[in-house]
Amino acid sequence: MGSPPSASLKQNNLLFLVFITILFFCSMPDTANLCSNQSSVNPSTVIPYKSSTNISSLETLQLDGYFRFDHIDYAAKDFGNRYHFLPLAVLHPKSVSDISSTVKHVFNMGSTSQLTVAARGHSHSLQGQAQAHQGIVINMESLQGPEMQIHTGELPYVDASGGDLWINILHETLKQGLAPKSWTDYLHLTVGGTLSNAGISGQAFKHGPQINNIYQLEVVTGKGEVVTCSEKQNAELFYGVLGGLGQFGIITRARISLEPAPKMVKWIRVLYDEFSKFSNDQERLISSKDSFDYIEGLVIINRTGLLNNWRSSFNPKDPLQASRFVSEGKTLYCLEIAMYFSPDESDIMNQKTESLLSELNYISSTLFLSEVSYVEFLDRVHLSEIKLRSKGLWEIPHPWLNLLIPRTKIIEFAQEVFGNILTGNSNGPILIYPVNKSKWNNRTSLITPEEEIFYQVAFLSSAMPSSTGRDGLFHILAQNQRILDFCSKASIGAKQYLPHYSTQEEWETHFGPQWEVFVRRKSTYDPMAILAPGQRIFRRK
Repeated sequence: MGSPPSASLKQNNLLFLVFITILFFCSMPDTANLCSNQSSVNPSTVIPYKSSTNISSLETLQLDGYFRFDHIDYAAKDFGNRYHFLPLAVLHPKSVSDISSTVKHVFNMGSTSQLTVAARGHSHSLQGQAQAHQGIVINMESLQGPEMQIHTGELPYVDASGGDLWINILHETLKQGLAPKSWTDYLHLTVGGTLSNAGISGQAFKHGPQINNIYQLEVVTGKGEVVTCSEKQNAELFYGVLGGLGQFGIITRARISLEPAPKMVKWIRVLYDEFSKFSNDQERLISSKDSFDYIEGLVIINRTGLLNNWRSSFNPKDPLQASRFVSEGKTLYCLEIAMYFSPDESDIMNQKTESLLSELNYISSTLFLSEVSYVEFLDRVHLSEIKLRSKGLWEIPHPWLNLLIPRTKIIEFAQEVFGNILTGNSNGPILIYPVNKSKWNNRTSLITPEEEIFYQVAFLSSAMPSSTGRDGLFHILAQNQRILDFCSKASIGAKQYLPHYSTQEEWETHFGPQWEVFVRRKSTYDPMAILAPGQRIFRRK
C-alpha cells in the first residue's frame, strides 16, 4: 500500500447571486440506523477496538493510491453543512482497481463487518449523502486513469472519469468545438455525482437531464466488480445507476454525448406580476419546436431595487421605464431565457429573439438583455461563489428543498406557497421552470411526476449561523416542512429531487410502483448494502 503524503450586501444581494441556478447533484450516502431529524450531527474522533481491526484489515490491501486514517474531518462535511458523520478512512484512489479492490474487500468481509463505502465528489451533497459513519469515503477527485478522450465523429462524445468536474469537461471539449448538451447550473461538480441524481438545468426541456445524454458507463458494483454498461450491454445496471443515488455502483467513467458548441449567448430576463401569465409563457416556450436554448425562472419576493441590481450584468431595453419600476412589497416572477449563437449569425439570432419575445406577456419595462460568451454563461454561478467565499457566506448551512410538481397542480401550489407560506422575503433564490417528460428516459432510477409537463421548484435557502430569526436554520427547516405538509394534504403529487427521507416507508412512498424494481436492483448489485449509506435507504447487512 502506498504511503500518504505529509498533511499539510449586502447580504441578500450576495445570497441571491450565488446559487442562481445550481442544481446540484452529488450523490452518495449513510445507513438506515443513522437516520436522524436533527439538523446537525457532530463527528466523533473516538476509534473503538472494532474500528482498529478494520484499519488493520484495510492496511493489508495493495493499492496504487492510499488510505488516510487521520486528519479526515473534511470527509464529514458537505455543502449542506448540516450533517457530519466521521468516516473511519478516506481512500485516495489512483486507479479504478483501487476502488474495486476496496469494495471487494469489504464485500468479502461479509456480515462480520459493518463497513460501508461512500463515493465523494466535490462535496456538494446537502444532507450527508456522500458520508459514511465509521466507513470508507472514496475521494473520487483523486482517481487517475485514461485522460479525457474526445470522439469527433458523426455522434461525438467524450469519455471522462467519474471524478472529473463538468467545468473541466467544458474546457476540454471546447478545444474541439464541442460541448455536452445538458448541464447543471453550477459546473464545479463531478460527473459521477450529478449522474447519480439527474443533472437538471435550463436545457432539460430540450435535451432532458444529464442522465439522458449518456452513452456508456463504467461502474464498480457493491460486489467490487468493474462493469461496463450501456443501453445494449448490462442495461439493467446502466439504467439503475443513472439517477440511482449511488445505490448500485460507483461511476468511474462515463461516455457523454456532445454537440457543436456555440460561441456566444443572448441572455435575457423579464418580469411578471401574475403567476398564470408567467407559467403559461414558460409552457408555451418549452412546447415550441423553435424556441430558446435555455429556459428557467425565479420567484422574487419583496426585493428592493431589483432591476438596479440587474444592471451590473444586463442592459435594460428601456432604461427610463426600467428606472421607474418598483419591486418592493411585490411577489414577482422572473423568466430567464437564453439563445446560443455564433457572431456571424447575430442578425438572425436577434430577429428570432424579437419574434419569440413578441409572443410573451411580461411587463414591458422589465426587459433586460446581455450578450456573453458561452463559457461565461455556463460558469456564471462560480463568480458568485468566489464573492460569497470572500464574505464567509459559502460554508454555511444550506437547507435546500427541491421538488418536482405536476403541471396541473402548479397554480394551486404557487398560490399557497408563494401567497401564504413564504411571506416577507426568501432566504435565497427560488427556481421554478417546466420540463417535458418526453425528453426524460423512464427506465432510469429517477422518480418524476406522471404528467407530461412538470415543474422543477427549488428553494435554495442559506441559513445564517447562530441566527434564531427568519434567516436561521430552525425557521427555514420549519418552512420547508410546511411546504411538504401542504403538498401531502393537498395531494399535489410532488416528488423530491435530491430526495431526503428518514424512514424506509417514506422511501417506498417516494418510489411508488418503482420501489420493487429499486429493491431488486439493490439485491443484485449491492446485496450487502455497502454502497452509499448516507442516503439512508437500506441497512447494512
